Amino acid sequence: MRRAAIVSAPVRIADAETVRLLKPGDRVDVIAVSSASAGEPPGRGTSIDDRTSRGPDARIIVAGARVTAVPRAAEGLQDGGALIVLAVPRSVATALAGAGATSRLAVALC
Repeated sequence: MRRAAIVSAPVRIADAETVRLLKPGDRVDVIAVSSASAGEPPGRGTSIDDRTSRGPDARIIVAGARVTAVPRAAEGLQDGGALIVLAVPRSVATALAGAGATSRLAVALC
C-alpha cells in the first residue's frame, strides 16, 4: 500500500494575531467557518450544555497538521489574515484550498 504524497500547502488563516503564535513544527487543527454563517452571532441553535451555546457552523478540515513555515507578511499587503504553510497529504491540500475559497479558516494549536 502506498502512502499518500505529502505536499506543502499554503493556507490563509483569517486571524493574523493567532498566526503570530505559531512556529514551524507546531501541530494545528484547521477549522472552516462558512462565509454565510461567519457573521451570525454566537448562540444560534441549541445549547451544547448549561454553559455553552452553539455558534456559527464550523468543521475541521484537517487535524494535527504540521506547520512547516510561517512567512512574514509583505510590507503594505493588508488583504486580511496571515499565511501559514502546512505539510499535508495532497488530498487534504485540495480540501484546504476549497475551504479557503468559501470559508474563513482558523487554527487550534494541538
